[in-house]
Amino acid sequence: MTGNGRRRSPYSLLRRAATALVPACLLVGCGVIPGATGGARDPLTVMTWAPDDTRATNMPGMPAMAQAYARWVNADGGIDGHPLRVLTCNERNTPAGAAACARRAVAEGAVAVVGSYSQNGRAFMAPLEAAGIPYIGGYGVSADEFTSYLSYPVNGGQPVLLAGNGMQLAAVCRQVSLVRPDTVTGDDLPHLLNAGLAGRGRRPAADIKAVEDAGQYTEEARQARRRAGEEGGCVSAALGERTANFFDSFRRLPDDGRSVKVSSVLGSVDQPLVDRTGGPNSPFEGAYITGWYPVADDARWDTMKKVIREHAFGDNRIDPADAGVQTTWIAYTVLRRAVESLHRDDITAIRVSHALDRGVRVDTGGLTPPLRWRYEDMLGTPSFPRIVNRNVTFQVVREGRLLSQRDGFVDTGPALHAAPVR
Repeated sequence: MTGNGRRRSPYSLLRRAATALVPACLLVGCGVIPGATGGARDPLTVMTWAPDDTRATNMPGMPAMAQAYARWVNADGGIDGHPLRVLTCNERNTPAGAAACARRAVAEGAVAVVGSYSQNGRAFMAPLEAAGIPYIGGYGVSADEFTSYLSYPVNGGQPVLLAGNGMQLAAVCRQVSLVRPDTVTGDDLPHLLNAGLAGRGRRPAADIKAVEDAGQYTEEARQARRRAGEEGGCVSAALGERTANFFDSFRRLPDDGRSVKVSSVLGSVDQPLVDRTGGPNSPFEGAYITGWYPVADDARWDTMKKVIREHAFGDNRIDPADAGVQTTWIAYTVLRRAVESLHRDDITAIRVSHALDRGVRVDTGGLTPPLRWRYEDMLGTPSFPRIVNRNVTFQVVREGRLLSQRDGFVDTGPALHAAPVR
């Protein structure tokens, strides 16, 4: 009955209920995708996690990129007809936070964790392995990403960056100082850098440990400059988000008349950081940078940039020049190819991992070499057996822009095979 005593017809009630449901469907999906015909397949649930609002490295652009990707594919019918449902989680740079995100992925029925960042591999990988959930395209800062049978890395992580940085610096530096975190993960970095230096006949770098979340690094900067040698020396720093703090301390040192070149790796220094610290007047002007992918101005990133423009809705967490955003884009490219290869209504975590194990080949449009995770595609070293992309790019900062120092990819495989096993 209505307030004036009139009875509503069943058709009227149904129409009002359907009208009320439309806004909710636009928000959460309701199992229907624009462009799909005859009804959509079951939703595909995945998770992307990264630390945010912490004192150490933060990667808010990675979950934001995942959400933009989902809006893009869902607007065009989903992935092989499956609406993509992306869960996000703040990993908080702690083992407890990483484990909590992994447990939530299990509880929510995620078929994969995609394009994520965490240093806490031991905390998150065990719950994923117990549930059979693949970890696709981690950032590469945890050793477990290169040893777990359910990890499918899209780059070689810190190992290839440090080995590649040694190879890059060997051509221009007589002596190198490396400033790195005083952490378990940081303990591996000198061995990797030195393997790259040794392959080109250079001496091992001076190893300078630093607190990962310090506000300034004056003493470490003095040590690094002194131990870089009298002339033709280089200082490289791999401190994640705090690398800018280190180089700010470094450039404040009194001028002693020596010319010391500076260097770092992608993730510690990228184009957004150069922009924030002064562009052409940044402390990184002239710096040598080792990266995983082509520079941000490369045309191969155009599709990703178009998706960000049209589906991120001005989200300022997403910078197309950020290495985390780029890694998430490539990781979702892998997920899409794996799901499309299955041609099934019922997509499960086990089926996704089996598709990758059986040799699905992923073309990333030249952003990486073609990716495949068969046994014969893997690096196979005891420390990093599951690396399949061992290539890096050599870059340099000129007039405030990260530019290619040389064309194409550089293979770090020989240096990684020579690195001491830990």
